[in-house]
Amino acid sequence: MLMEKRSYQNYVLGKWIAGDGIETNLYHAINGSLIGTTSSAGIPFNEVLDYGRKSGRALRKMTFQERGRMLKALALFLLEKKEYYYQVSAWTGATKIDSWIDIEGGIGNLFANASLRRQFPDLPYYVDGVAAPLSKNGTFIGHHIMVPREGVAVHINAFNFPIWGMLEKIAVNLMAGVPAVVKPSEYTCYLTEVIVRDIIESKILPEGSLQLVCGLGRGILDTVDARDVVTFTGSAATGKVLKASPRIAQESVSFNLEADSLNATVLGPSATPGTPEFELFIKETVKEITIKAGQKCTAVRRILVPDNLLEDVQKSIASKLATTKIGDPSVEGVRMGALATKLQVDRVKENVRKLSLSQQIAYGSIDEVEVVGADKETGAFFSPILFVNDDPFNKTDVHEIEAFGPVSTIMPYKTLDEAIELAKMGKGSLVSSIVTPNDAEATEYVVGAANMHGRILVLNANCAKESTGHGSPMPLLTHGGPGRAGGGEEMGGKRGVLHYLQRTAIQGHPTTISKITQQFQVGAEMPEANPHVFRKHFEELVMGETVFTHKHTVTDADIVNFANVSGDNFYAHMDATSLEGTIFERRVAHGYFVLSKAAGLFVDPKKGPVLLNYGIEEARFTKPVYPGATIGVRFTVKEKIDQEKRSEEDIPKGIVKFLVDVYDETGETVALATILTMVKKLNG
Repeated sequence: MLMEKRSYQNYVLGKWIAGDGIETNLYHAINGSLIGTTSSAGIPFNEVLDYGRKSGRALRKMTFQERGRMLKALALFLLEKKEYYYQVSAWTGATKIDSWIDIEGGIGNLFANASLRRQFPDLPYYVDGVAAPLSKNGTFIGHHIMVPREGVAVHINAFNFPIWGMLEKIAVNLMAGVPAVVKPSEYTCYLTEVIVRDIIESKILPEGSLQLVCGLGRGILDTVDARDVVTFTGSAATGKVLKASPRIAQESVSFNLEADSLNATVLGPSATPGTPEFELFIKETVKEITIKAGQKCTAVRRILVPDNLLEDVQKSIASKLATTKIGDPSVEGVRMGALATKLQVDRVKENVRKLSLSQQIAYGSIDEVEVVGADKETGAFFSPILFVNDDPFNKTDVHEIEAFGPVSTIMPYKTLDEAIELAKMGKGSLVSSIVTPNDAEATEYVVGAANMHGRILVLNANCAKESTGHGSPMPLLTHGGPGRAGGGEEMGGKRGVLHYLQRTAIQGHPTTISKITQQFQVGAEMPEANPHVFRKHFEELVMGETVFTHKHTVTDADIVNFANVSGDNFYAHMDATSLEGTIFERRVAHGYFVLSKAAGLFVDPKKGPVLLNYGIEEARFTKPVYPGATIGVRFTVKEKIDQEKRSEEDIPKGIVKFLVDVYDETGETVALATILTMVKKLNG
């Protein structure tokens, strides 16, 4: 691919524009040639934020189902374009594997967040938790809803993952209905810019949902306010400065900091040489040192091993590093590329020199590196460095200084308690890992170290084939950590989406709260369905409408017959002489018989719009049902969720949740459940 030198632009206010002058020259990490320039000088950031807030109305009006389908469509679109991104990614010094993490890992975040739509209602806002009864007679209740913030998400991202860093964040805020202004690192913004051009051109997102600032972005936070969310990924020092800025404090702006941290990996005492876990530990550690040339916020910086295995581990890691070819990733056999910029090389060298004052280099060189297929003088290459620290409780620079490159330190521990203490001396980390075949060791380490870590990987031979590894945050799990790591959370599945919503308590009559939440609340009006709800299509069903069924008097024969059919001969149902000391007065009907009989009462058996019942949620039995009790059912439309067609041949349908309220002759509820059904639509 020919590299076209050009100005990398900003997409703001609905158009592509270049900033004033040149703020930053952009260089190829492998050969040092000029890629282009970028600038954001002169951009009116107050207008950019206002534009996002105003145009974000279209996004806020979409339901979670619509937003999820939008993310899925975007992910599929970008997958078709990925080969071009791989070509540009190579300019950052990345190998094919490095680029795969950045590109397809980022697109994977879109898919994962799109799938979250199944956990949200078919509304633009979210109904959180369950209702709280606030009065004796049930006419006054409370609930919580969560609505999209009416601001923008300002994402200030690091240089190391130009695509993943953007997509993992916007996937979450877009799912929540909040537009984004993305400011990638100016040094690798050219890769972010090419993917944003495709996103804008696709027209999959409503205009204003995504704006891009490629330059330095000076002044981007000057007009944020309480409606906005600011996230920062990068160095802890810069993050703390931004978090403490007067504007953030004065306006009470939500700020999420995910900072580089001194992550540790631990070789468990039972993972001795010759075990699969020992080999896994060596392989995983070397991978963490060399992938992305160590330029990951999750990379292993501290390698904790039993003191009697220090020499074995040192030799094994050094041996593998010695066979790792460094150079141009396009050359066959090259397994480690360059750092992103020459500036990064200088910064890594500076910190390696500082670390060298208190510990010894066991492998590698600060100034020398053997390079394949490239010139080490023009490219941003740096040798892997393996330190050994023989006294980590007293030589503590290793717990304070991070060289953000292929640099890590081996250190010994005597007991697992010491390993835990050493790991926590990092003062808060994004991730730690322990490699051990012994689950007791794993438990002790995880419980002891968890309070200072955002994530802990437990690796053994049982999960190794499918493990995503120490350094891979997953979109459905939180990514962040306490202390030095910033105290923030990113991704996290549903948790991440909720971060961009405002939770508000609402109070009122159950009927009113039902209307607001679009979920039936107990105590609300229950107009009788006519015709039966099973005779109605998805569009015709109205939340709250209810079928009041015929009644059935439970007999001993019912209990015996159900026991024969189900095989459930539990003593409380079958042996009246064994009930002394229990809560039962006499033999009691099976709870599952009560639900089964309820189905017999509420089901309209003729063929109609209901396609199938595919699940039961929140089933519970609230009162014993004895022979002689007469039960009936209140069968109520609880919630409706639209569902897209998976293909042209697919039947148009939606999901309907029905509340099954089984009551006895006293009017008291004896069983409650929610059934999930697929209901055909009138129109496709």
